[in-house]
Amino acid sequence: MGRVSEPETVPEQVPVWERRFRAGRVGLPEWAEDAPDRCVVAATVHGVLEVHSFDAATGRLRRATERPEGTSGATIDPAGEFVWWFDDTAGDEFGVWRRQPFGSGPGEGVEDPLGLPAAYPAGLAIGRSGVVVAGGSDDEHGTRVHVVAGGTSRVLYAHREDAWVADLSPDEELVAISQSEHGDSRHPDLRVLRLSDGSVVRELSDGPGKGVSPVAFSPVPGDARLLVEHERAGRAELLVLDVATGEETPVVLGVPGEVAGAEWTRDGRGLVVLVDHHARTLLHRVDLTTGHVEAIGPSGGSVGAATARPDGDVWLVWSSAQRPPAVRTLAGDVLLRAPGEPAPESVPVEDVWVDGDGGRVHALLRRPAGAEGPLPLVVEVHGGPTAHDTDAFRAYPSTWVDEGFAVVQVNYRGSTGYGSVWRDALEARVGHTELADVAAVADHLVATGVADPQRLVLAGASWGGYLTLLGLGTQPQRWAVGLAAVPVADYVAAYEDEMEGLKAFDRSLFGGSPQQVPGKYEDASPITYVDAVRAPVLVLAGQNDPRCPIRQIENYLARLEALGVVHETYRYDAGHGSLLDDERVRQMRVELDFVRRHLP
Repeated sequence: MGRVSEPETVPEQVPVWERRFRAGRVGLPEWAEDAPDRCVVAATVHGVLEVHSFDAATGRLRRATERPEGTSGATIDPAGEFVWWFDDTAGDEFGVWRRQPFGSGPGEGVEDPLGLPAAYPAGLAIGRSGVVVAGGSDDEHGTRVHVVAGGTSRVLYAHREDAWVADLSPDEELVAISQSEHGDSRHPDLRVLRLSDGSVVRELSDGPGKGVSPVAFSPVPGDARLLVEHERAGRAELLVLDVATGEETPVVLGVPGEVAGAEWTRDGRGLVVLVDHHARTLLHRVDLTTGHVEAIGPSGGSVGAATARPDGDVWLVWSSAQRPPAVRTLAGDVLLRAPGEPAPESVPVEDVWVDGDGGRVHALLRRPAGAEGPLPLVVEVHGGPTAHDTDAFRAYPSTWVDEGFAVVQVNYRGSTGYGSVWRDALEARVGHTELADVAAVADHLVATGVADPQRLVLAGASWGGYLTLLGLGTQPQRWAVGLAAVPVADYVAAYEDEMEGLKAFDRSLFGGSPQQVPGKYEDASPITYVDAVRAPVLVLAGQNDPRCPIRQIENYLARLEALGVVHETYRYDAGHGSLLDDERVRQMRVELDFVRRHLP
């Protein structure tokens, strides 16, 4: 029991699973509105994710940042003159925006152009004239939105509850924000403010339990239309709001699933829309003039992100569980390859549907090619909880398959992608609702001979780590080993220490703070059930994590120690995860070693 370090193993050659973790990574380039060949993109260099300038005309990729903990949050101004990136401390997500000239190297011309106090980021919009609208949150003020222009700043919006800057209109007269002044950040309202004085130009609210959020203004100057996401029909859909008149025009896709993202075409006449359906994310193009909708791009797997180009092309990042990701054009040509060796392929997923307490539960199963059951099974629980697992490439589950395990990922109640009712069903009894679905899938795989009931591993990170600890305490006879990364372990202490935006999320989820509804937090907290834990448990924790802070994890570990439960802890000097390949590999090795030693 106690803290562990990376196992001291020196393999004769790098195993396939490690090659996947160390394969180059690259995101979708974000391009400058008025200089579309100038882009900013996050990509790995020497195993660290950093911000780069990317010239699409020449294919040149140049690193802009070089920080020990890596850098991921970035954008570019409309003229393509500057690369902007968010500067925090060792992954704590609390910091300031910096910028440097496009094409410059690490440390070259870096400045703090806003001069604002450090905060958690809450959206950034940059205008053609140089005006910047920056959202930030902290424990003292809640959320504040600043306008910075000509070397001076002023507060445009402020409220204790959560808010986010979505976009600045091309004429720089209007700012669209999502806000939750009503106290429910899970179902925000829309507000359009006048940049000059902060006056309200337009508001949109669909009432309790139905969020409505701004996506983006039309890119055409003088066009007062705003793309909006709503859930009036019980799933994420789109409409176009004329901010000047208040007229709303629904965007009818006529395809199964729910909207996962959308972007205007550059002429303002159409949209490129991502749609989630049964754990696949596919791409569609909408002609707003005729209403015509067509599927474009790959017909399987998942499109992780996409952007419409001025020439009518679409750039996208696509992968499947079997095939690693790449940045491609709509025709399928590779636009940008990650530096270094490509990741080895893995196995495809199998769809599993299981009848649960709240309806049919969808899960994705991976297992070694040709393997006969029953197999040891890793039940990997996704984070969020407002997220879901898709048919997409990931090194983590592929590693367990290489080790001879079956892996199942469960899109439990609380997940996105299956409608608003499914997403919000966890509010009835937070944690327990999700785990009922997880258990139903695990039991099904045992009953059908896929999984060995004596070798079930419950694993997850963030909300998945939380559900892992809660499951070990509420379903102690089911699980043989638990692997919980950056978890919520003591919910009350977590609320006290976490970033303000997550406090607002928790108040929305539970219907109040721990002081207001103490029974709900107690019922949902893993530490409430720690006395029942029987399985060996490994906890991985970031020292600077603002989302699942370290103190509440230490509270839980102290209880395990007092109870004599077999447990080990791996701590790393970063926040809610790591951008370093070396660190990601170390954590995977620790998990593999722990399971090898403790699984029957």
